[in-house]
Amino acid sequence: MTLTIDIETYSPIDLARCGVYKSAEDLDFSILLFGYAVDDGEVKVVDLAKGERIPEEILLALTDPLVTKWAFNAAFERVCLSRYLREHCPSHFLSYGKESDTVGKYLDPLGWKCSQVLASSLGFPLSLKDLGEALGLSEKKMDEGSRLIGLFSLPGPEGRRKPEDYPEEWALFKKYNRRDLEVERAVRRSFSSYKTPAALWEEYHEDQRINDRGIPVDIPFVHAAMAMGDRAQTELLGRLKHLTGLLNPTSPCQMKDWLSAHGTHAESLTKKEVARLLSSSTGAVREALTLYGQAQKSSLAKYGAMTGAVCSDGRARGMFRFYGAARSGRWAGRYIQLQNLPQNHLEDLLLARSLVMEGDYEKMDFLYGSVPDTLSQLIRTAFVARKGYTFIVSDFSSIEARVLSYMAREKWRMDVFAGNLDIYAQSASKMFSKPVVKGGINSELRQKGKIAELALGYGGGEGALKAMGALDMGLTEEELKPLVTSWRTTNPHIVDYWWKVDRAVKEAIENHRIMRVGTLTIFLQKGILFIELPSGRRLAYIGAAMKMGEKGYKVITYMGVGATKKWERIESYGPKFVENIIQAVSRDILCQAMKNLQGRYICGHVHDELIIECPVDTPVSEITEAMAEMPDWMPGLVMRADGYEAGYYKKE
Repeated sequence: MTLTIDIETYSPIDLARCGVYKSAEDLDFSILLFGYAVDDGEVKVVDLAKGERIPEEILLALTDPLVTKWAFNAAFERVCLSRYLREHCPSHFLSYGKESDTVGKYLDPLGWKCSQVLASSLGFPLSLKDLGEALGLSEKKMDEGSRLIGLFSLPGPEGRRKPEDYPEEWALFKKYNRRDLEVERAVRRSFSSYKTPAALWEEYHEDQRINDRGIPVDIPFVHAAMAMGDRAQTELLGRLKHLTGLLNPTSPCQMKDWLSAHGTHAESLTKKEVARLLSSSTGAVREALTLYGQAQKSSLAKYGAMTGAVCSDGRARGMFRFYGAARSGRWAGRYIQLQNLPQNHLEDLLLARSLVMEGDYEKMDFLYGSVPDTLSQLIRTAFVARKGYTFIVSDFSSIEARVLSYMAREKWRMDVFAGNLDIYAQSASKMFSKPVVKGGINSELRQKGKIAELALGYGGGEGALKAMGALDMGLTEEELKPLVTSWRTTNPHIVDYWWKVDRAVKEAIENHRIMRVGTLTIFLQKGILFIELPSGRRLAYIGAAMKMGEKGYKVITYMGVGATKKWERIESYGPKFVENIIQAVSRDILCQAMKNLQGRYICGHVHDELIIECPVDTPVSEITEAMAEMPDWMPGLVMRADGYEAGYYKKE
């Protein structure tokens, strides 16, 4: 039996800002419409808002792991139905954990599948409307949806709108619910001929467990930090107004005019541009730029995001979108966005945290100079393990560099990693044909090796070095091209790998041949280019074709969401495909680490790092050793995981 589900809900909580977990626990939350279909049967809509009841056999199916439940963005349906069953049908509610383990409120994700994940794994858009259009479905999402959701799912100025007050719109809302379910089912039919590895759904279920657990937030600290941030903002703005005489000195237009009047021309006032201007400014201009930069500390908004997303038990849930990046399958961040938290460089984080809790603004200002910058560095520490537990944070060392070296069979690099040596120093040593030791002989060359390693692995040239900040690090324009040449000469197998992949992709598209490059299998199926990875997972590029490019020669193109955030044709080439491949394999290795650590309380992950809540006596080595166990589909890959234990999250 397969059950397809789509629901419409009401909650005063802003779903886009706070997420479904926070929305579904609000006292005024309710499910309005429950649309469902069994197998390929008739789509039915249960009007819960008007007192209709979900059939008994459907209630039983919701908690039966042998019944596959499909929904588009299935986490929404699963979490909302968890609340509904607990409240209205407690005899049918069956959780998969204890209330004390923080997952006891939710239906077991086992048995649930998400058609949004399925679409993303095949390279399609994440929105149901865009997906239906990309597939050319005859069933299309109704354009009236946003208006109807605004009418019935959210409170208005006069409060909640009831179905009986808007009978025509309510009938249309039920039609909208039915149509969404029909579109979702049509999407699945469109994908039925493509293979979906069972491992993908195992990873999805683990992702849902991590999102259900949530990550604990120190809300008293967050409130104290917000209060201190507000005071800092008020004082900075006052000083900036006094210095410049401007009515709104945080306005880029007004500030640029003021700078121009004082002999400093600024094209923009981005963080990078302000830093550049500061390096050559003096006097009032320098002071104004310093104050302006501090006043624009947008990272402090993270504290507000925490208060919005945290649930009643002090844990922020739903922070990770599974398969958020279609080109690699990596996660995307949500709400608080753990993937782009500011780094911390303070040595005395505990002291700084205590000053925030005490509200000692003067001492904070005296000790650290910039209160906004200090608060920014403390954002990570707002995540604090629950009583009796600690965080063990473990991440892979140079995972992409290791995977690239392994996949391209660049032996000297593999030997560096096997010997646990510094890749930046060793790379510089190879590039410049002289010994380089971090903090020792020729150590000044290590920085050049580092920037080359970070910028050039995926076909990057001088532009990539500049984007990585090479000029800001002291390199000159004249040094960039020789640096690119030297790195490529030093890594011939990696360069060769770029173009082997390039040729294989072109051959697969033009001649419909199955191509193999090392452990990759590349082929075309019904207009989708697939690159099968060592794990068995496949990257997908829709509508792959060879087109005449602007420079007069054929280029590889495919359909995807591009830089404009629109569904469009994108050009690509070998090194870019290699970047997708390496990031995807790195992602699969992280999934393997999660599998190795099953039974542990993983509550978050950032890039190639896992955040695990452990009993206080857990050895860090238990976690790092389990992470470093490589899957059998990557034989011989040497990986190292480093970790630390702390009561709060930080960046070591």
